[in-house]
Amino acid sequence: MSYIARRALSTLIPPKIASPSAIGGAQDAVRMQRVVNFYEKLPRGPAPKRQPKGPLEWYQHRYMGENPSAMPLLHLIGGITLLGYSFNYYFHLRHHKNNAH
Repeated sequence: MSYIARRALSTLIPPKIASPSAIGGAQDAVRMQRVVNFYEKLPRGPAPKRQPKGPLEWYQHRYMGENPSAMPLLHLIGGITLLGYSFNYYFHLRHHKNNAH
């Protein structure tokens, strides 16, 4: 197995906290206490909900968050309609504003 594959798999495997040699041995007691202290300091419970920070995150949180809806699809249709009309006006309709065809 290559080094990269072993490195990728090592992040999936938890550290060996209680190996058979460390259970009764006094020489590993300090090392074991450091590991226990590290895991005691980790936060417990569910992670706090993130608040949206920008307009894109706010839009995603509102319409695609816990209760997804079809409003983004309607917004897309409306945006394409406005964009299409503005192109049509700029390239064609503005020439006929004051003159009959």
